Amino acid sequence: MNTSTLQERYVNFYTDFAFKKLFGTEVNKDLLISFLNSLFDGKEVIEDLQYLNVEHLGHAIAERKAVFDVYCKNDKGEKFLIEMQKAEQSYFIDRSIYYSTFPIQEQAPKGKWNFELKRVYTIGILNFTFNEKDPNYMHHEVKLMEINKKEIFFDKLTYIYLEMPKFRKEESELVTVLDKWLYAMKNLDTLLERPKALQDAVFKRFFDQAEIANFTAEEQYDYRESQKDFWDLNNVIDTAEKKGFEKGIIESARNMIKAGVDKQTVINALNLTPEIIKEL
Repeated sequence: MNTSTLQERYVNFYTDFAFKKLFGTEVNKDLLISFLNSLFDGKEVIEDLQYLNVEHLGHAIAERKAVFDVYCKNDKGEKFLIEMQKAEQSYFIDRSIYYSTFPIQEQAPKGKWNFELKRVYTIGILNFTFNEKDPNYMHHEVKLMEINKKEIFFDKLTYIYLEMPKFRKEESELVTVLDKWLYAMKNLDTLLERPKALQDAVFKRFFDQAEIANFTAEEQYDYRESQKDFWDLNNVIDTAEKKGFEKGIIESARNMIKAGVDKQTVINALNLTPEIIKEL
């Protein structure tokens, strides 16, 4: 039995169940509003949100269906797609942009229209990194830009990506409300009590809603199933990475041997395991 599970007080934010319970339910709407306002830092102020249908079909039956994690709009009609990504995917950015076209196209009313659009925000909370060039740059905000002038060309379409593994602040380093949200989200399942830096009323609500002991029996079951899915995904990723690493080691060892290096020297130099040695 996993002893860490026995001590677990709060949910793992990166599970589907936890993310949708904390940010995707009407009863916890205030939590999402607080997070989004901290993310926009005054550039956008959200007073209320209305949750929308997360499943969208294209105009033709053959068009693929888009399923959003959390989809909502504010009182100005601006749309927000909030996605939690547990693992890196091929063409992740392409997928993100494709999904953003649905809330754009659905703005077209029946009858005449002058094509004026409401703002659309796509927000990705990522449990992986996609940009290794700067290990400390984790908060990306992307808009359409006029390249030569280096000016924003169209400000109604915004993509925000948070590379959560790059957020490394300790509790004593938390300054902004966004710092506090990122810290709470990233460390939630490892905490045994609410940190002193997170004593604001909204974080009291967040931790109360995230406490497993407060769940109904059905919610506890659903969370455990979601948690298993999260573990299974991590195991698949770890296995794939290990196989990729082993493949590279084997190829390097074979090349060294072909170049005339003594096999035992290669084994000792690369500290090869018996399983890899069999493949040489």
